[in-house]
Amino acid sequence: MRYGTLLDVVRERPLDISEAWVREYLKEIFEFHFERTPYWRGVAERLKPDLDEIFQGNLTEVFEKIFNAGLTVDEDYLRPHWLEFVPDNYPGRVRFYQSSGTTRERAIGHWDADYLKVLHSYMRAALDEIYGLSNVYHEGHQMRAIAHGPYGWYQDEISELVWSYEGVLYFIGMETDGLKRVLREQGLDAVLRLLDPLVRYTRRVMETDRINTVRSAPPLMSIFEPYSESIETAIISGVGINREFFEYLSNTFENTRLIPLYGYYLFGDLVGIHRRGEFWYYPNYPTTLVFPMESRGEEYRIVQRGERGRVAFIIARPEVLVVKFEDETALRVPPAGPFKWDGFGDPMRDVG
Repeated sequence: MRYGTLLDVVRERPLDISEAWVREYLKEIFEFHFERTPYWRGVAERLKPDLDEIFQGNLTEVFEKIFNAGLTVDEDYLRPHWLEFVPDNYPGRVRFYQSSGTTRERAIGHWDADYLKVLHSYMRAALDEIYGLSNVYHEGHQMRAIAHGPYGWYQDEISELVWSYEGVLYFIGMETDGLKRVLREQGLDAVLRLLDPLVRYTRRVMETDRINTVRSAPPLMSIFEPYSESIETAIISGVGINREFFEYLSNTFENTRLIPLYGYYLFGDLVGIHRRGEFWYYPNYPTTLVFPMESRGEEYRIVQRGERGRVAFIIARPEVLVVKFEDETALRVPPAGPFKWDGFGDPMRDVG
C-alpha cells in the first residue's frame, strides 16, 4: 500500500473528506496491516476479527466496534515493541521519531515521508481558513519565524509550514525530557534555568532579526513578552493551554493571532479553535480519528457531544496502524469552522 490515492484526495480537499471515503480507506488500512505487519498479523490470528462486519454502519459505529473488538494497543507494549508495527518490506521512505518525553520516557514511532505531505496539506488549509495566514504572509510581507521544540517530526513539520509561506525559520532545539514534572514541582524559573541556552539564543535572534511568527510551548511564551508588539502570529501547543493562559496571552500579545495546536508523536499536530472559553481540536481525517469514549459495562461508547470521556484515537496510515486510549480526558465537540467532523475539546491529563 502506498500514499498515491490518499495524497491526491487530501491535496484536493483536505478539510472536506466524505465519511464514506474515510470508512473505505480505514478498511483498506486494516486489511493491509492484518496481512503485512507483525503485530497486527498476530492480532488477526488470535482474535479473527470480522472486518466486513466491523465496517458496517456509520463512522462512529465503526469506531466503537473497532475498540470493542479488542483491537486497542497497550501503551506499555507499544513503547518497547515499536518495530512490530512496521509492515514487512514496506516500500516507502520511513524515518523513526521520538516523542518529546516531557511527561514520561521517550517513545519511538515511525513516519513515511509522504505523511508529512498529508499533514502539511491539512495544516496549511486549516490555518488559512481559520486564521487567514495566507492573507498575512505573502510576497510583500515575509514570514520570519522562530520555533522551539525537540528535534524530529516537530522540526520537519514547522519547517514545511514556514517554507510554504515562503518564509524563513530559526529552529532552536530543546531538551524536553521531564520538563512538565520540573514545571509542576519546581516552577517556571527552574525550567528556564534548564533551558538557558535556548533562552539566550532566542533573545539573540529576537534582538537581531525582524521575527513576526513564533512557535513555542506555554511556559516559554514569557521569553517573547518584550517583543510582543512585533509578533503577528503565535503558535502554541501543550496541555497547559487553558482559559487563564489564553487570557494572559490575549492581554500580553494584543495584536497577535493566537493558534493552539495539539501534538502527539505518532501523528504530529492537530489544529485548534478557541470556542466558548475552551480549545477545540480537530483531527486530520482520514489518517487520524479521535473521539472521547466511556466504558459502559463491558463495552466502550463514544460520549455525547458536550460530554467528557477518555481520549481514544485511531492512527491509520500505510506505514503504521495504532488503536489506543490516551491517559487524558476531553469533551466531544461538534464540527466548527471549516471542519466537517467532530473534534475534542478542553483536554486534561494527569501527569502522574
